[in-house]
Amino acid sequence: MLRAIERKLLWLSAWMIHHANHIRPNRDGLKVGGHQASCASISAVMTALYFDILKPEDRVAVKPHAGPVFHAINLLLGRQSAERMTTLRAFGGIQPYPSRVKDGGEVDFSTGSVGLGVALTSFGSLVQDYVRLKGLTPPGLPAGRHIALVGDAELDEGNIYEALLEGWKHDIRNVWWVIDYNRQSLDSVVPDRLFGRIEGLFRDMGWNVVTLKYGRKLTAAFARPEGDALRVWIDDCPNSLYAALTFQGGAAWRAALLAELGRVEGVRAIIDPLTDDELASLMTNLGGHDVETVMEAFRAQDAAGDQPTCFIAYTIKGMGLPFAGHKDNHAGLMTKEQMGVFREAMRIRDGHEWDAFEGLDIPAEELRAFVDSVPFATPLTPGGRLLSSPAIPIPALLPVPKPGAGRGLSTQAAFGEILAEIGRGNGEFAAMAERIVTTSPDVTVSTNLGPWVNRRGIFDRHRKNDVFRDAKLASAQRWGMSPDGQHVELGIAEQNLFLVLAGLGLADRLYGARLLPVGTVYDPFVNRGLDALIYACYQDARFLLVSTPSGLTLAPEGGQHQSVNTPLIGMAADRLASFEPAHADELAILMRHAFDHMQKPDGSAVWLRLSTRALMQPARKLDPAAVIAGGYWAVPPAPGARIAIAYQGPIAPEATEAFEALIAEEPGAGLLAITSPDRLHADWLASRRAARSAPGTPPSHIERLLAPLAPGAALVSILDGHPAAHAWMGAVRGQRVVPLGVDHFGQSGDLPDLYRAYGLDVDAILDACAQALLA
Repeated sequence: MLRAIERKLLWLSAWMIHHANHIRPNRDGLKVGGHQASCASISAVMTALYFDILKPEDRVAVKPHAGPVFHAINLLLGRQSAERMTTLRAFGGIQPYPSRVKDGGEVDFSTGSVGLGVALTSFGSLVQDYVRLKGLTPPGLPAGRHIALVGDAELDEGNIYEALLEGWKHDIRNVWWVIDYNRQSLDSVVPDRLFGRIEGLFRDMGWNVVTLKYGRKLTAAFARPEGDALRVWIDDCPNSLYAALTFQGGAAWRAALLAELGRVEGVRAIIDPLTDDELASLMTNLGGHDVETVMEAFRAQDAAGDQPTCFIAYTIKGMGLPFAGHKDNHAGLMTKEQMGVFREAMRIRDGHEWDAFEGLDIPAEELRAFVDSVPFATPLTPGGRLLSSPAIPIPALLPVPKPGAGRGLSTQAAFGEILAEIGRGNGEFAAMAERIVTTSPDVTVSTNLGPWVNRRGIFDRHRKNDVFRDAKLASAQRWGMSPDGQHVELGIAEQNLFLVLAGLGLADRLYGARLLPVGTVYDPFVNRGLDALIYACYQDARFLLVSTPSGLTLAPEGGQHQSVNTPLIGMAADRLASFEPAHADELAILMRHAFDHMQKPDGSAVWLRLSTRALMQPARKLDPAAVIAGGYWAVPPAPGARIAIAYQGPIAPEATEAFEALIAEEPGAGLLAITSPDRLHADWLASRRAARSAPGTPPSHIERLLAPLAPGAALVSILDGHPAAHAWMGAVRGQRVVPLGVDHFGQSGDLPDLYRAYGLDVDAILDACAQALLA
């Protein structure tokens, strides 16, 4: 049964790619592409996995280039339509690589950004432990295994090893990584010595390693007299030579073997009776292509316990296809002539290409009964693999910290105080506090999470006492570890932070347990984990990212810790709403919005960029809607005003002082507080798109804000970040913008020196105002 299904998956995946490239009309002449060889190398592994060992509760990250095999599996399971199989890489159709959002709920983890889906399985396991140990999962839902199907070239990615180390620290369980070891990457053949090192790394991290090198035919040959000589020869055969012989076929295999083993009688007894085709079949009988071998290994490990396990499955790239083994086959496509030969070998009739069991020896009704009986065919829930969880009620107002008389307060400190107050779990904050989980890459204290952690504890699968506290040694941190804790402490690897946030932010849909994740990181180091952050947002994970401290305002820390481009990242990143409040009252509004917004069907992750600069806090009453929309008039302009100053973040004092000087000359000037250029810009673009199809669409928030200014008015804007974050506002109503900000690396210094040197001080603002008024 499994061998028949493997044959069918090989056909369907190859035909799916061929159809997209050669059958479907190509209007622009661009190569559609696909990875027939990569699909072929893992079809046996995926057959054994999906049709024997997987349970409904297991979660799988499919290697990107095996997407067509995955969709073929869902076709056999009745979860994918034949019509949709024709839409690979078409607009609105099946994505090149599996996507949670675009391909639907059958995809557990989006893959495609190399290595990230693999690593996420480890952190998904950690998140599953978190919610299960707290009793948050639905009754009767069993724990699932987290499985990654890994291309061997993905193991060149550094984030893989960051995740391995973090997984070891957290003692992850129930994780399998199945490596498709075809020894070929995009440009070359993988070096022979590499996997000896990789296997050692896995063992050092506490993983079990299972190597599937040879199938049953070769194993039987090795057991014959002098068969060990054949095994030694294959073991010593360089990867590049093995690949070349595979492509050349049986005659080349025979010549190579006779040249070196022709005098070994036992070897001659093995190979001489075989035809060239039979010899090629024997010499390519690797473990990863032998369904029985793979199935037995999976079953044995399934019974062995929950230790994380790495399966190294030796395979041949393109196995069963005409370019098997060729070093250039990564993106190779069968020609129409080759597909015709392949179709004949597979016994596929014209017009029956998408039939589930066409061309197989076993009757269709028997195969259908078998497929319907496998464990994975049972739906996880009546609604499929996509779970849900009720929203967590968020109080209408979060507490706003009140600094003492004459004292300032930074947004970073205010964030810590607000979260610590929620952490008390009193009254209306009780339900919310139970579902918040925080995480940070070794900057927990320096991003002001310490008070929260003192109240809620650090999560660990095992209870560990705080040695300092037990010894009655003075420490501001009370960091006992237990399954009750609500903070996940990470090492200083930002990729891991965003992968953990991705797992936490998908907990409601993967494990039926809604969480309110909060991650903190130094703002400049968002760049270090940016790939993983974009990946988390791509699959619609929901979380609150707090990046702090930020900008030149970090002052003595110097250029390596001072961020410049992060406001632009916040504007460009999809499914991520970014804000930069200047004061604690704005922050409280935005934190409340974040916890609510991340739970809405049309919501997203939220990013707050904060500062360590302590500012005096104004006594006022804000309009929350305006703060969330991206800006409000701190001082409204007079109708027809010629100029206004717009500020963002911790530059508020300089902007306010400059404004007070400006109104002596321009009494009608306005002072605009920008809390989010991202939200302003996104709303403006959406409004313009709507207006093109529906004249009379209400104006966007930024259009309404700028409406009181004269048509030719000037807007002097300033932020501690790249000035392009504000420069676009000139296009809204044709008004002139003079954007101030930071566009090159900073340096150490105090704020007066740095603000003066980089044009963020009062004089720079007033000079810009004068320039604008004279223009």
